[in-house]
Amino acid sequence: MSVLIAPSILSADFGRLADDIRAAVDAGADWIHVDVMDGHFVPNITIGPGVTKAVRAATDVPVDVHLMIERPELYAAAFAEAGADVITVHQEACPHLHRTVQQIQELGVKAGVAINPATPVETLSEVLAYVDLVLIMTVNPGFGGQAYIHSCTDKVARVRESLAAVGRTEVDVQVDGGVDASTAPSVVDAGANVLVAGSAVFNHPKGIAVAIDALRGAIMKAS
Repeated sequence: MSVLIAPSILSADFGRLADDIRAAVDAGADWIHVDVMDGHFVPNITIGPGVTKAVRAATDVPVDVHLMIERPELYAAAFAEAGADVITVHQEACPHLHRTVQQIQELGVKAGVAINPATPVETLSEVLAYVDLVLIMTVNPGFGGQAYIHSCTDKVARVRESLAAVGRTEVDVQVDGGVDASTAPSVVDAGANVLVAGSAVFNHPKGIAVAIDALRGAIMKAS
């Protein structure tokens, strides 16, 4: 399974968002990741379907929407209509998680489920047979630029093992938080195949292209 790079626009320059997205894609980004926060589920407020629609207009690569919000089932259709190819919701925010996954898939969109650093992998056991993506948060969600929580690497491996146990080896395992050239090899070795990187890409001192080249080089070093 090839490893995909999904730069998060959370760290992009919103005054030139389309230019930053195109620069990332031109440099080899595979997906564009959109972090949606509501100020309730996480302590920050970011963007909504309108910006997602602008992201969709700026690129042809998959648009990967991560809903860090309460009651995501109320908003999934709006993000699907805005052009999302993947919509990920949090296990912690969905009391009826299986139903929400089904709802997203019925919209013609891939459905992902995310867990926070303190949430056990085992809480996903009943939905692994149905999801298209599992996202392991490797920082506490809400803000970009945080340091990778190294104890989460083992969670990545356990998710990949759990997926294999139910015959779902094709499911994407995504990692989000503190991913850069120094942490990428370990998460890939653990079984992640989609790497979200915000600050490491859009805030790199040598520019977006150099940042993505560094990530790609680090991925190649994974065993």
